[in-house]
Amino acid sequence: MAVPETQLYAKVCNKRRSKSPSVLLEALLAKGFPAHTAQKALAATGQKTIEDATKWLHSHCNDPSLDDPIPQEYALYLCPTGPFHNHLQEFWKESKRQCGRNRAHEYFPHITLCDFFTCEDQKVEILYDTLKRASDNFSQRLPPSLSLSLHSSTSYLGFFVGDSHANILKEFAVTFSSEASALADCHVKPCLKQLHLTLAHKFYPHHQKTLEQLAKCINPGETCQWVAALYSRDMRFVHYQTLRALFQYKPQNIDELLINTGDFIYVDPSQQSDVCEGWVIGTSHRTGCRGFLPENYTERASESDTWVKHREYVLAAAPRFLTQTKNEPNEKLNGEVPSSSMSRSLTNILPLQLSQNSTLQRGVLVMRHGERVDQVFGKSWLQQCLTADGKYYRADLNFPSTLPKRKDSVNHFESDPPLSCCGVFQSRLIGEALLDQGVTVSCIYSSPALRCIQTAQHVLQGLKLDQKVKIRVEPGLFEWTKWEASRAIPNFMTVTELAEASYKIDTSYRGNFSLSSLMPSESYEEYVSRSSAVIKQIITACSSKGVILIVGHGSSLASLTRPLIGLPARDSQDFAQVVRKIPSLGMCFCEEMKEEKQWQMVHPPVKTLTHGANAAFNWRNGIMED
Repeated sequence: MAVPETQLYAKVCNKRRSKSPSVLLEALLAKGFPAHTAQKALAATGQKTIEDATKWLHSHCNDPSLDDPIPQEYALYLCPTGPFHNHLQEFWKESKRQCGRNRAHEYFPHITLCDFFTCEDQKVEILYDTLKRASDNFSQRLPPSLSLSLHSSTSYLGFFVGDSHANILKEFAVTFSSEASALADCHVKPCLKQLHLTLAHKFYPHHQKTLEQLAKCINPGETCQWVAALYSRDMRFVHYQTLRALFQYKPQNIDELLINTGDFIYVDPSQQSDVCEGWVIGTSHRTGCRGFLPENYTERASESDTWVKHREYVLAAAPRFLTQTKNEPNEKLNGEVPSSSMSRSLTNILPLQLSQNSTLQRGVLVMRHGERVDQVFGKSWLQQCLTADGKYYRADLNFPSTLPKRKDSVNHFESDPPLSCCGVFQSRLIGEALLDQGVTVSCIYSSPALRCIQTAQHVLQGLKLDQKVKIRVEPGLFEWTKWEASRAIPNFMTVTELAEASYKIDTSYRGNFSLSSLMPSESYEEYVSRSSAVIKQIITACSSKGVILIVGHGSSLASLTRPLIGLPARDSQDFAQVVRKIPSLGMCFCEEMKEEKQWQMVHPPVKTLTHGANAAFNWRNGIMED
């Protein structure tokens, strides 16, 4: 062992009370790992086993930041276990189902005792010792049941800790923070404000009533075993989004990222503006490597999914007959633990939800078009499909078998591209899924873009409504014209041409906006104003029960639904970031609450189709040629 490493090892050992961490470090050093990376691996895995730390080091062998002296960030939480924890997890699950994600779903149920702070890898064990001493001193001072009262506002819902119990917890936090700051040379800040357990945060105001009703099913007096738990996270990715890989992806190019199913990926939203559509650039939590990966191979994960639990100590013990036995499995960090009593409580709410739904008269389903042909083959796709005399032929099976007839030049399809064959299949599949869910479409509107009209047609075919419901072509639904590459409004097919091409068009419909009113390179404010006006006019025109289906563009999902549910427009940069991530046939669904005279956004009736890339194949390459 090198002299500096020996000195550092000795310095760390002198401050230890427990022998086990030194044994772990010694074993890693004996395997030939440098002291600083060995300590980094132990800190990143919670100093649990040699196998965990060794696996982490092997996985991070190509991590460019492996040798960087970047410490972990640590936080001290008070976490519930047992029946009360199960009820909270059921609330997490049900609130997400009924109202969608909010900020609280990024974490697990907890009361913050100390905010996140940094600690050098070689001094982490001092935190363990400090936490154990503080927990031993306070373990009998809290009663089995904390005093919790429900508090609600338009953006926050949670339990506040009663003053008498909060003062004990604050004293515990101060004891830990002062000793940890002194012995581990880190700045630990105890939480001295109103202690609380958050149930929901930053949700839509119209969901407040539903969330309150769900929260009232939780008994805050439920006996619970509270534990003081120390967690850590990678401080470099605090403001990143966390994605979970749904499938394995093997890189096709040197700048792409290898991911395995279940991997977590850190993605910085501010770095995605120049990335090709359908791709993101991110850093693997498992390997530390960075690269491009297909976005549709991932799903949104919770921020705390990547956190590491280091140590936990019982702070308030529940009666023996209510505590978890040694033979029972531990609750997962973000696991969904079934609770029959909570489920019974929730059934008291469901009739109320159904009574609300019974007053729903209409729904609005806003959908992006299917896969467009230039999305696969590029902007010059048409040149690949024209003979020398200008006739169209199918150069690949994913090109349309034919193009609809139009009176003007076929070259106009370059700025108004059709769906690919996969796009047609996607659209019909979505229609069939909507039919399976019993969705009744009363009227359908489409952007004048050919890809949108084709999507609407094939969705109707999947719904078996193509002979009953006709498509209303609404020019006001066209996307933000600033995004048009040609800086001009495309030459769309006329309603007559569409009808002659066998599209089920309502030729009697007169749009709220004329094609001539669309301005090239309109400002964001002008686009938002146009979208707000057209959705109001559509809602006014369709007064009958059923679902109003609107087929538009990625931009339509935000620009049409936000004014409908009473939310202001996003900042233009945020808007662009959101739109870029909307996949083909991505959708949003809003329901009307007639008695309350407002709309709310809920889960769409079907999920979006996920599919992978399929590269062109030349049989000569690698088969015939050496």
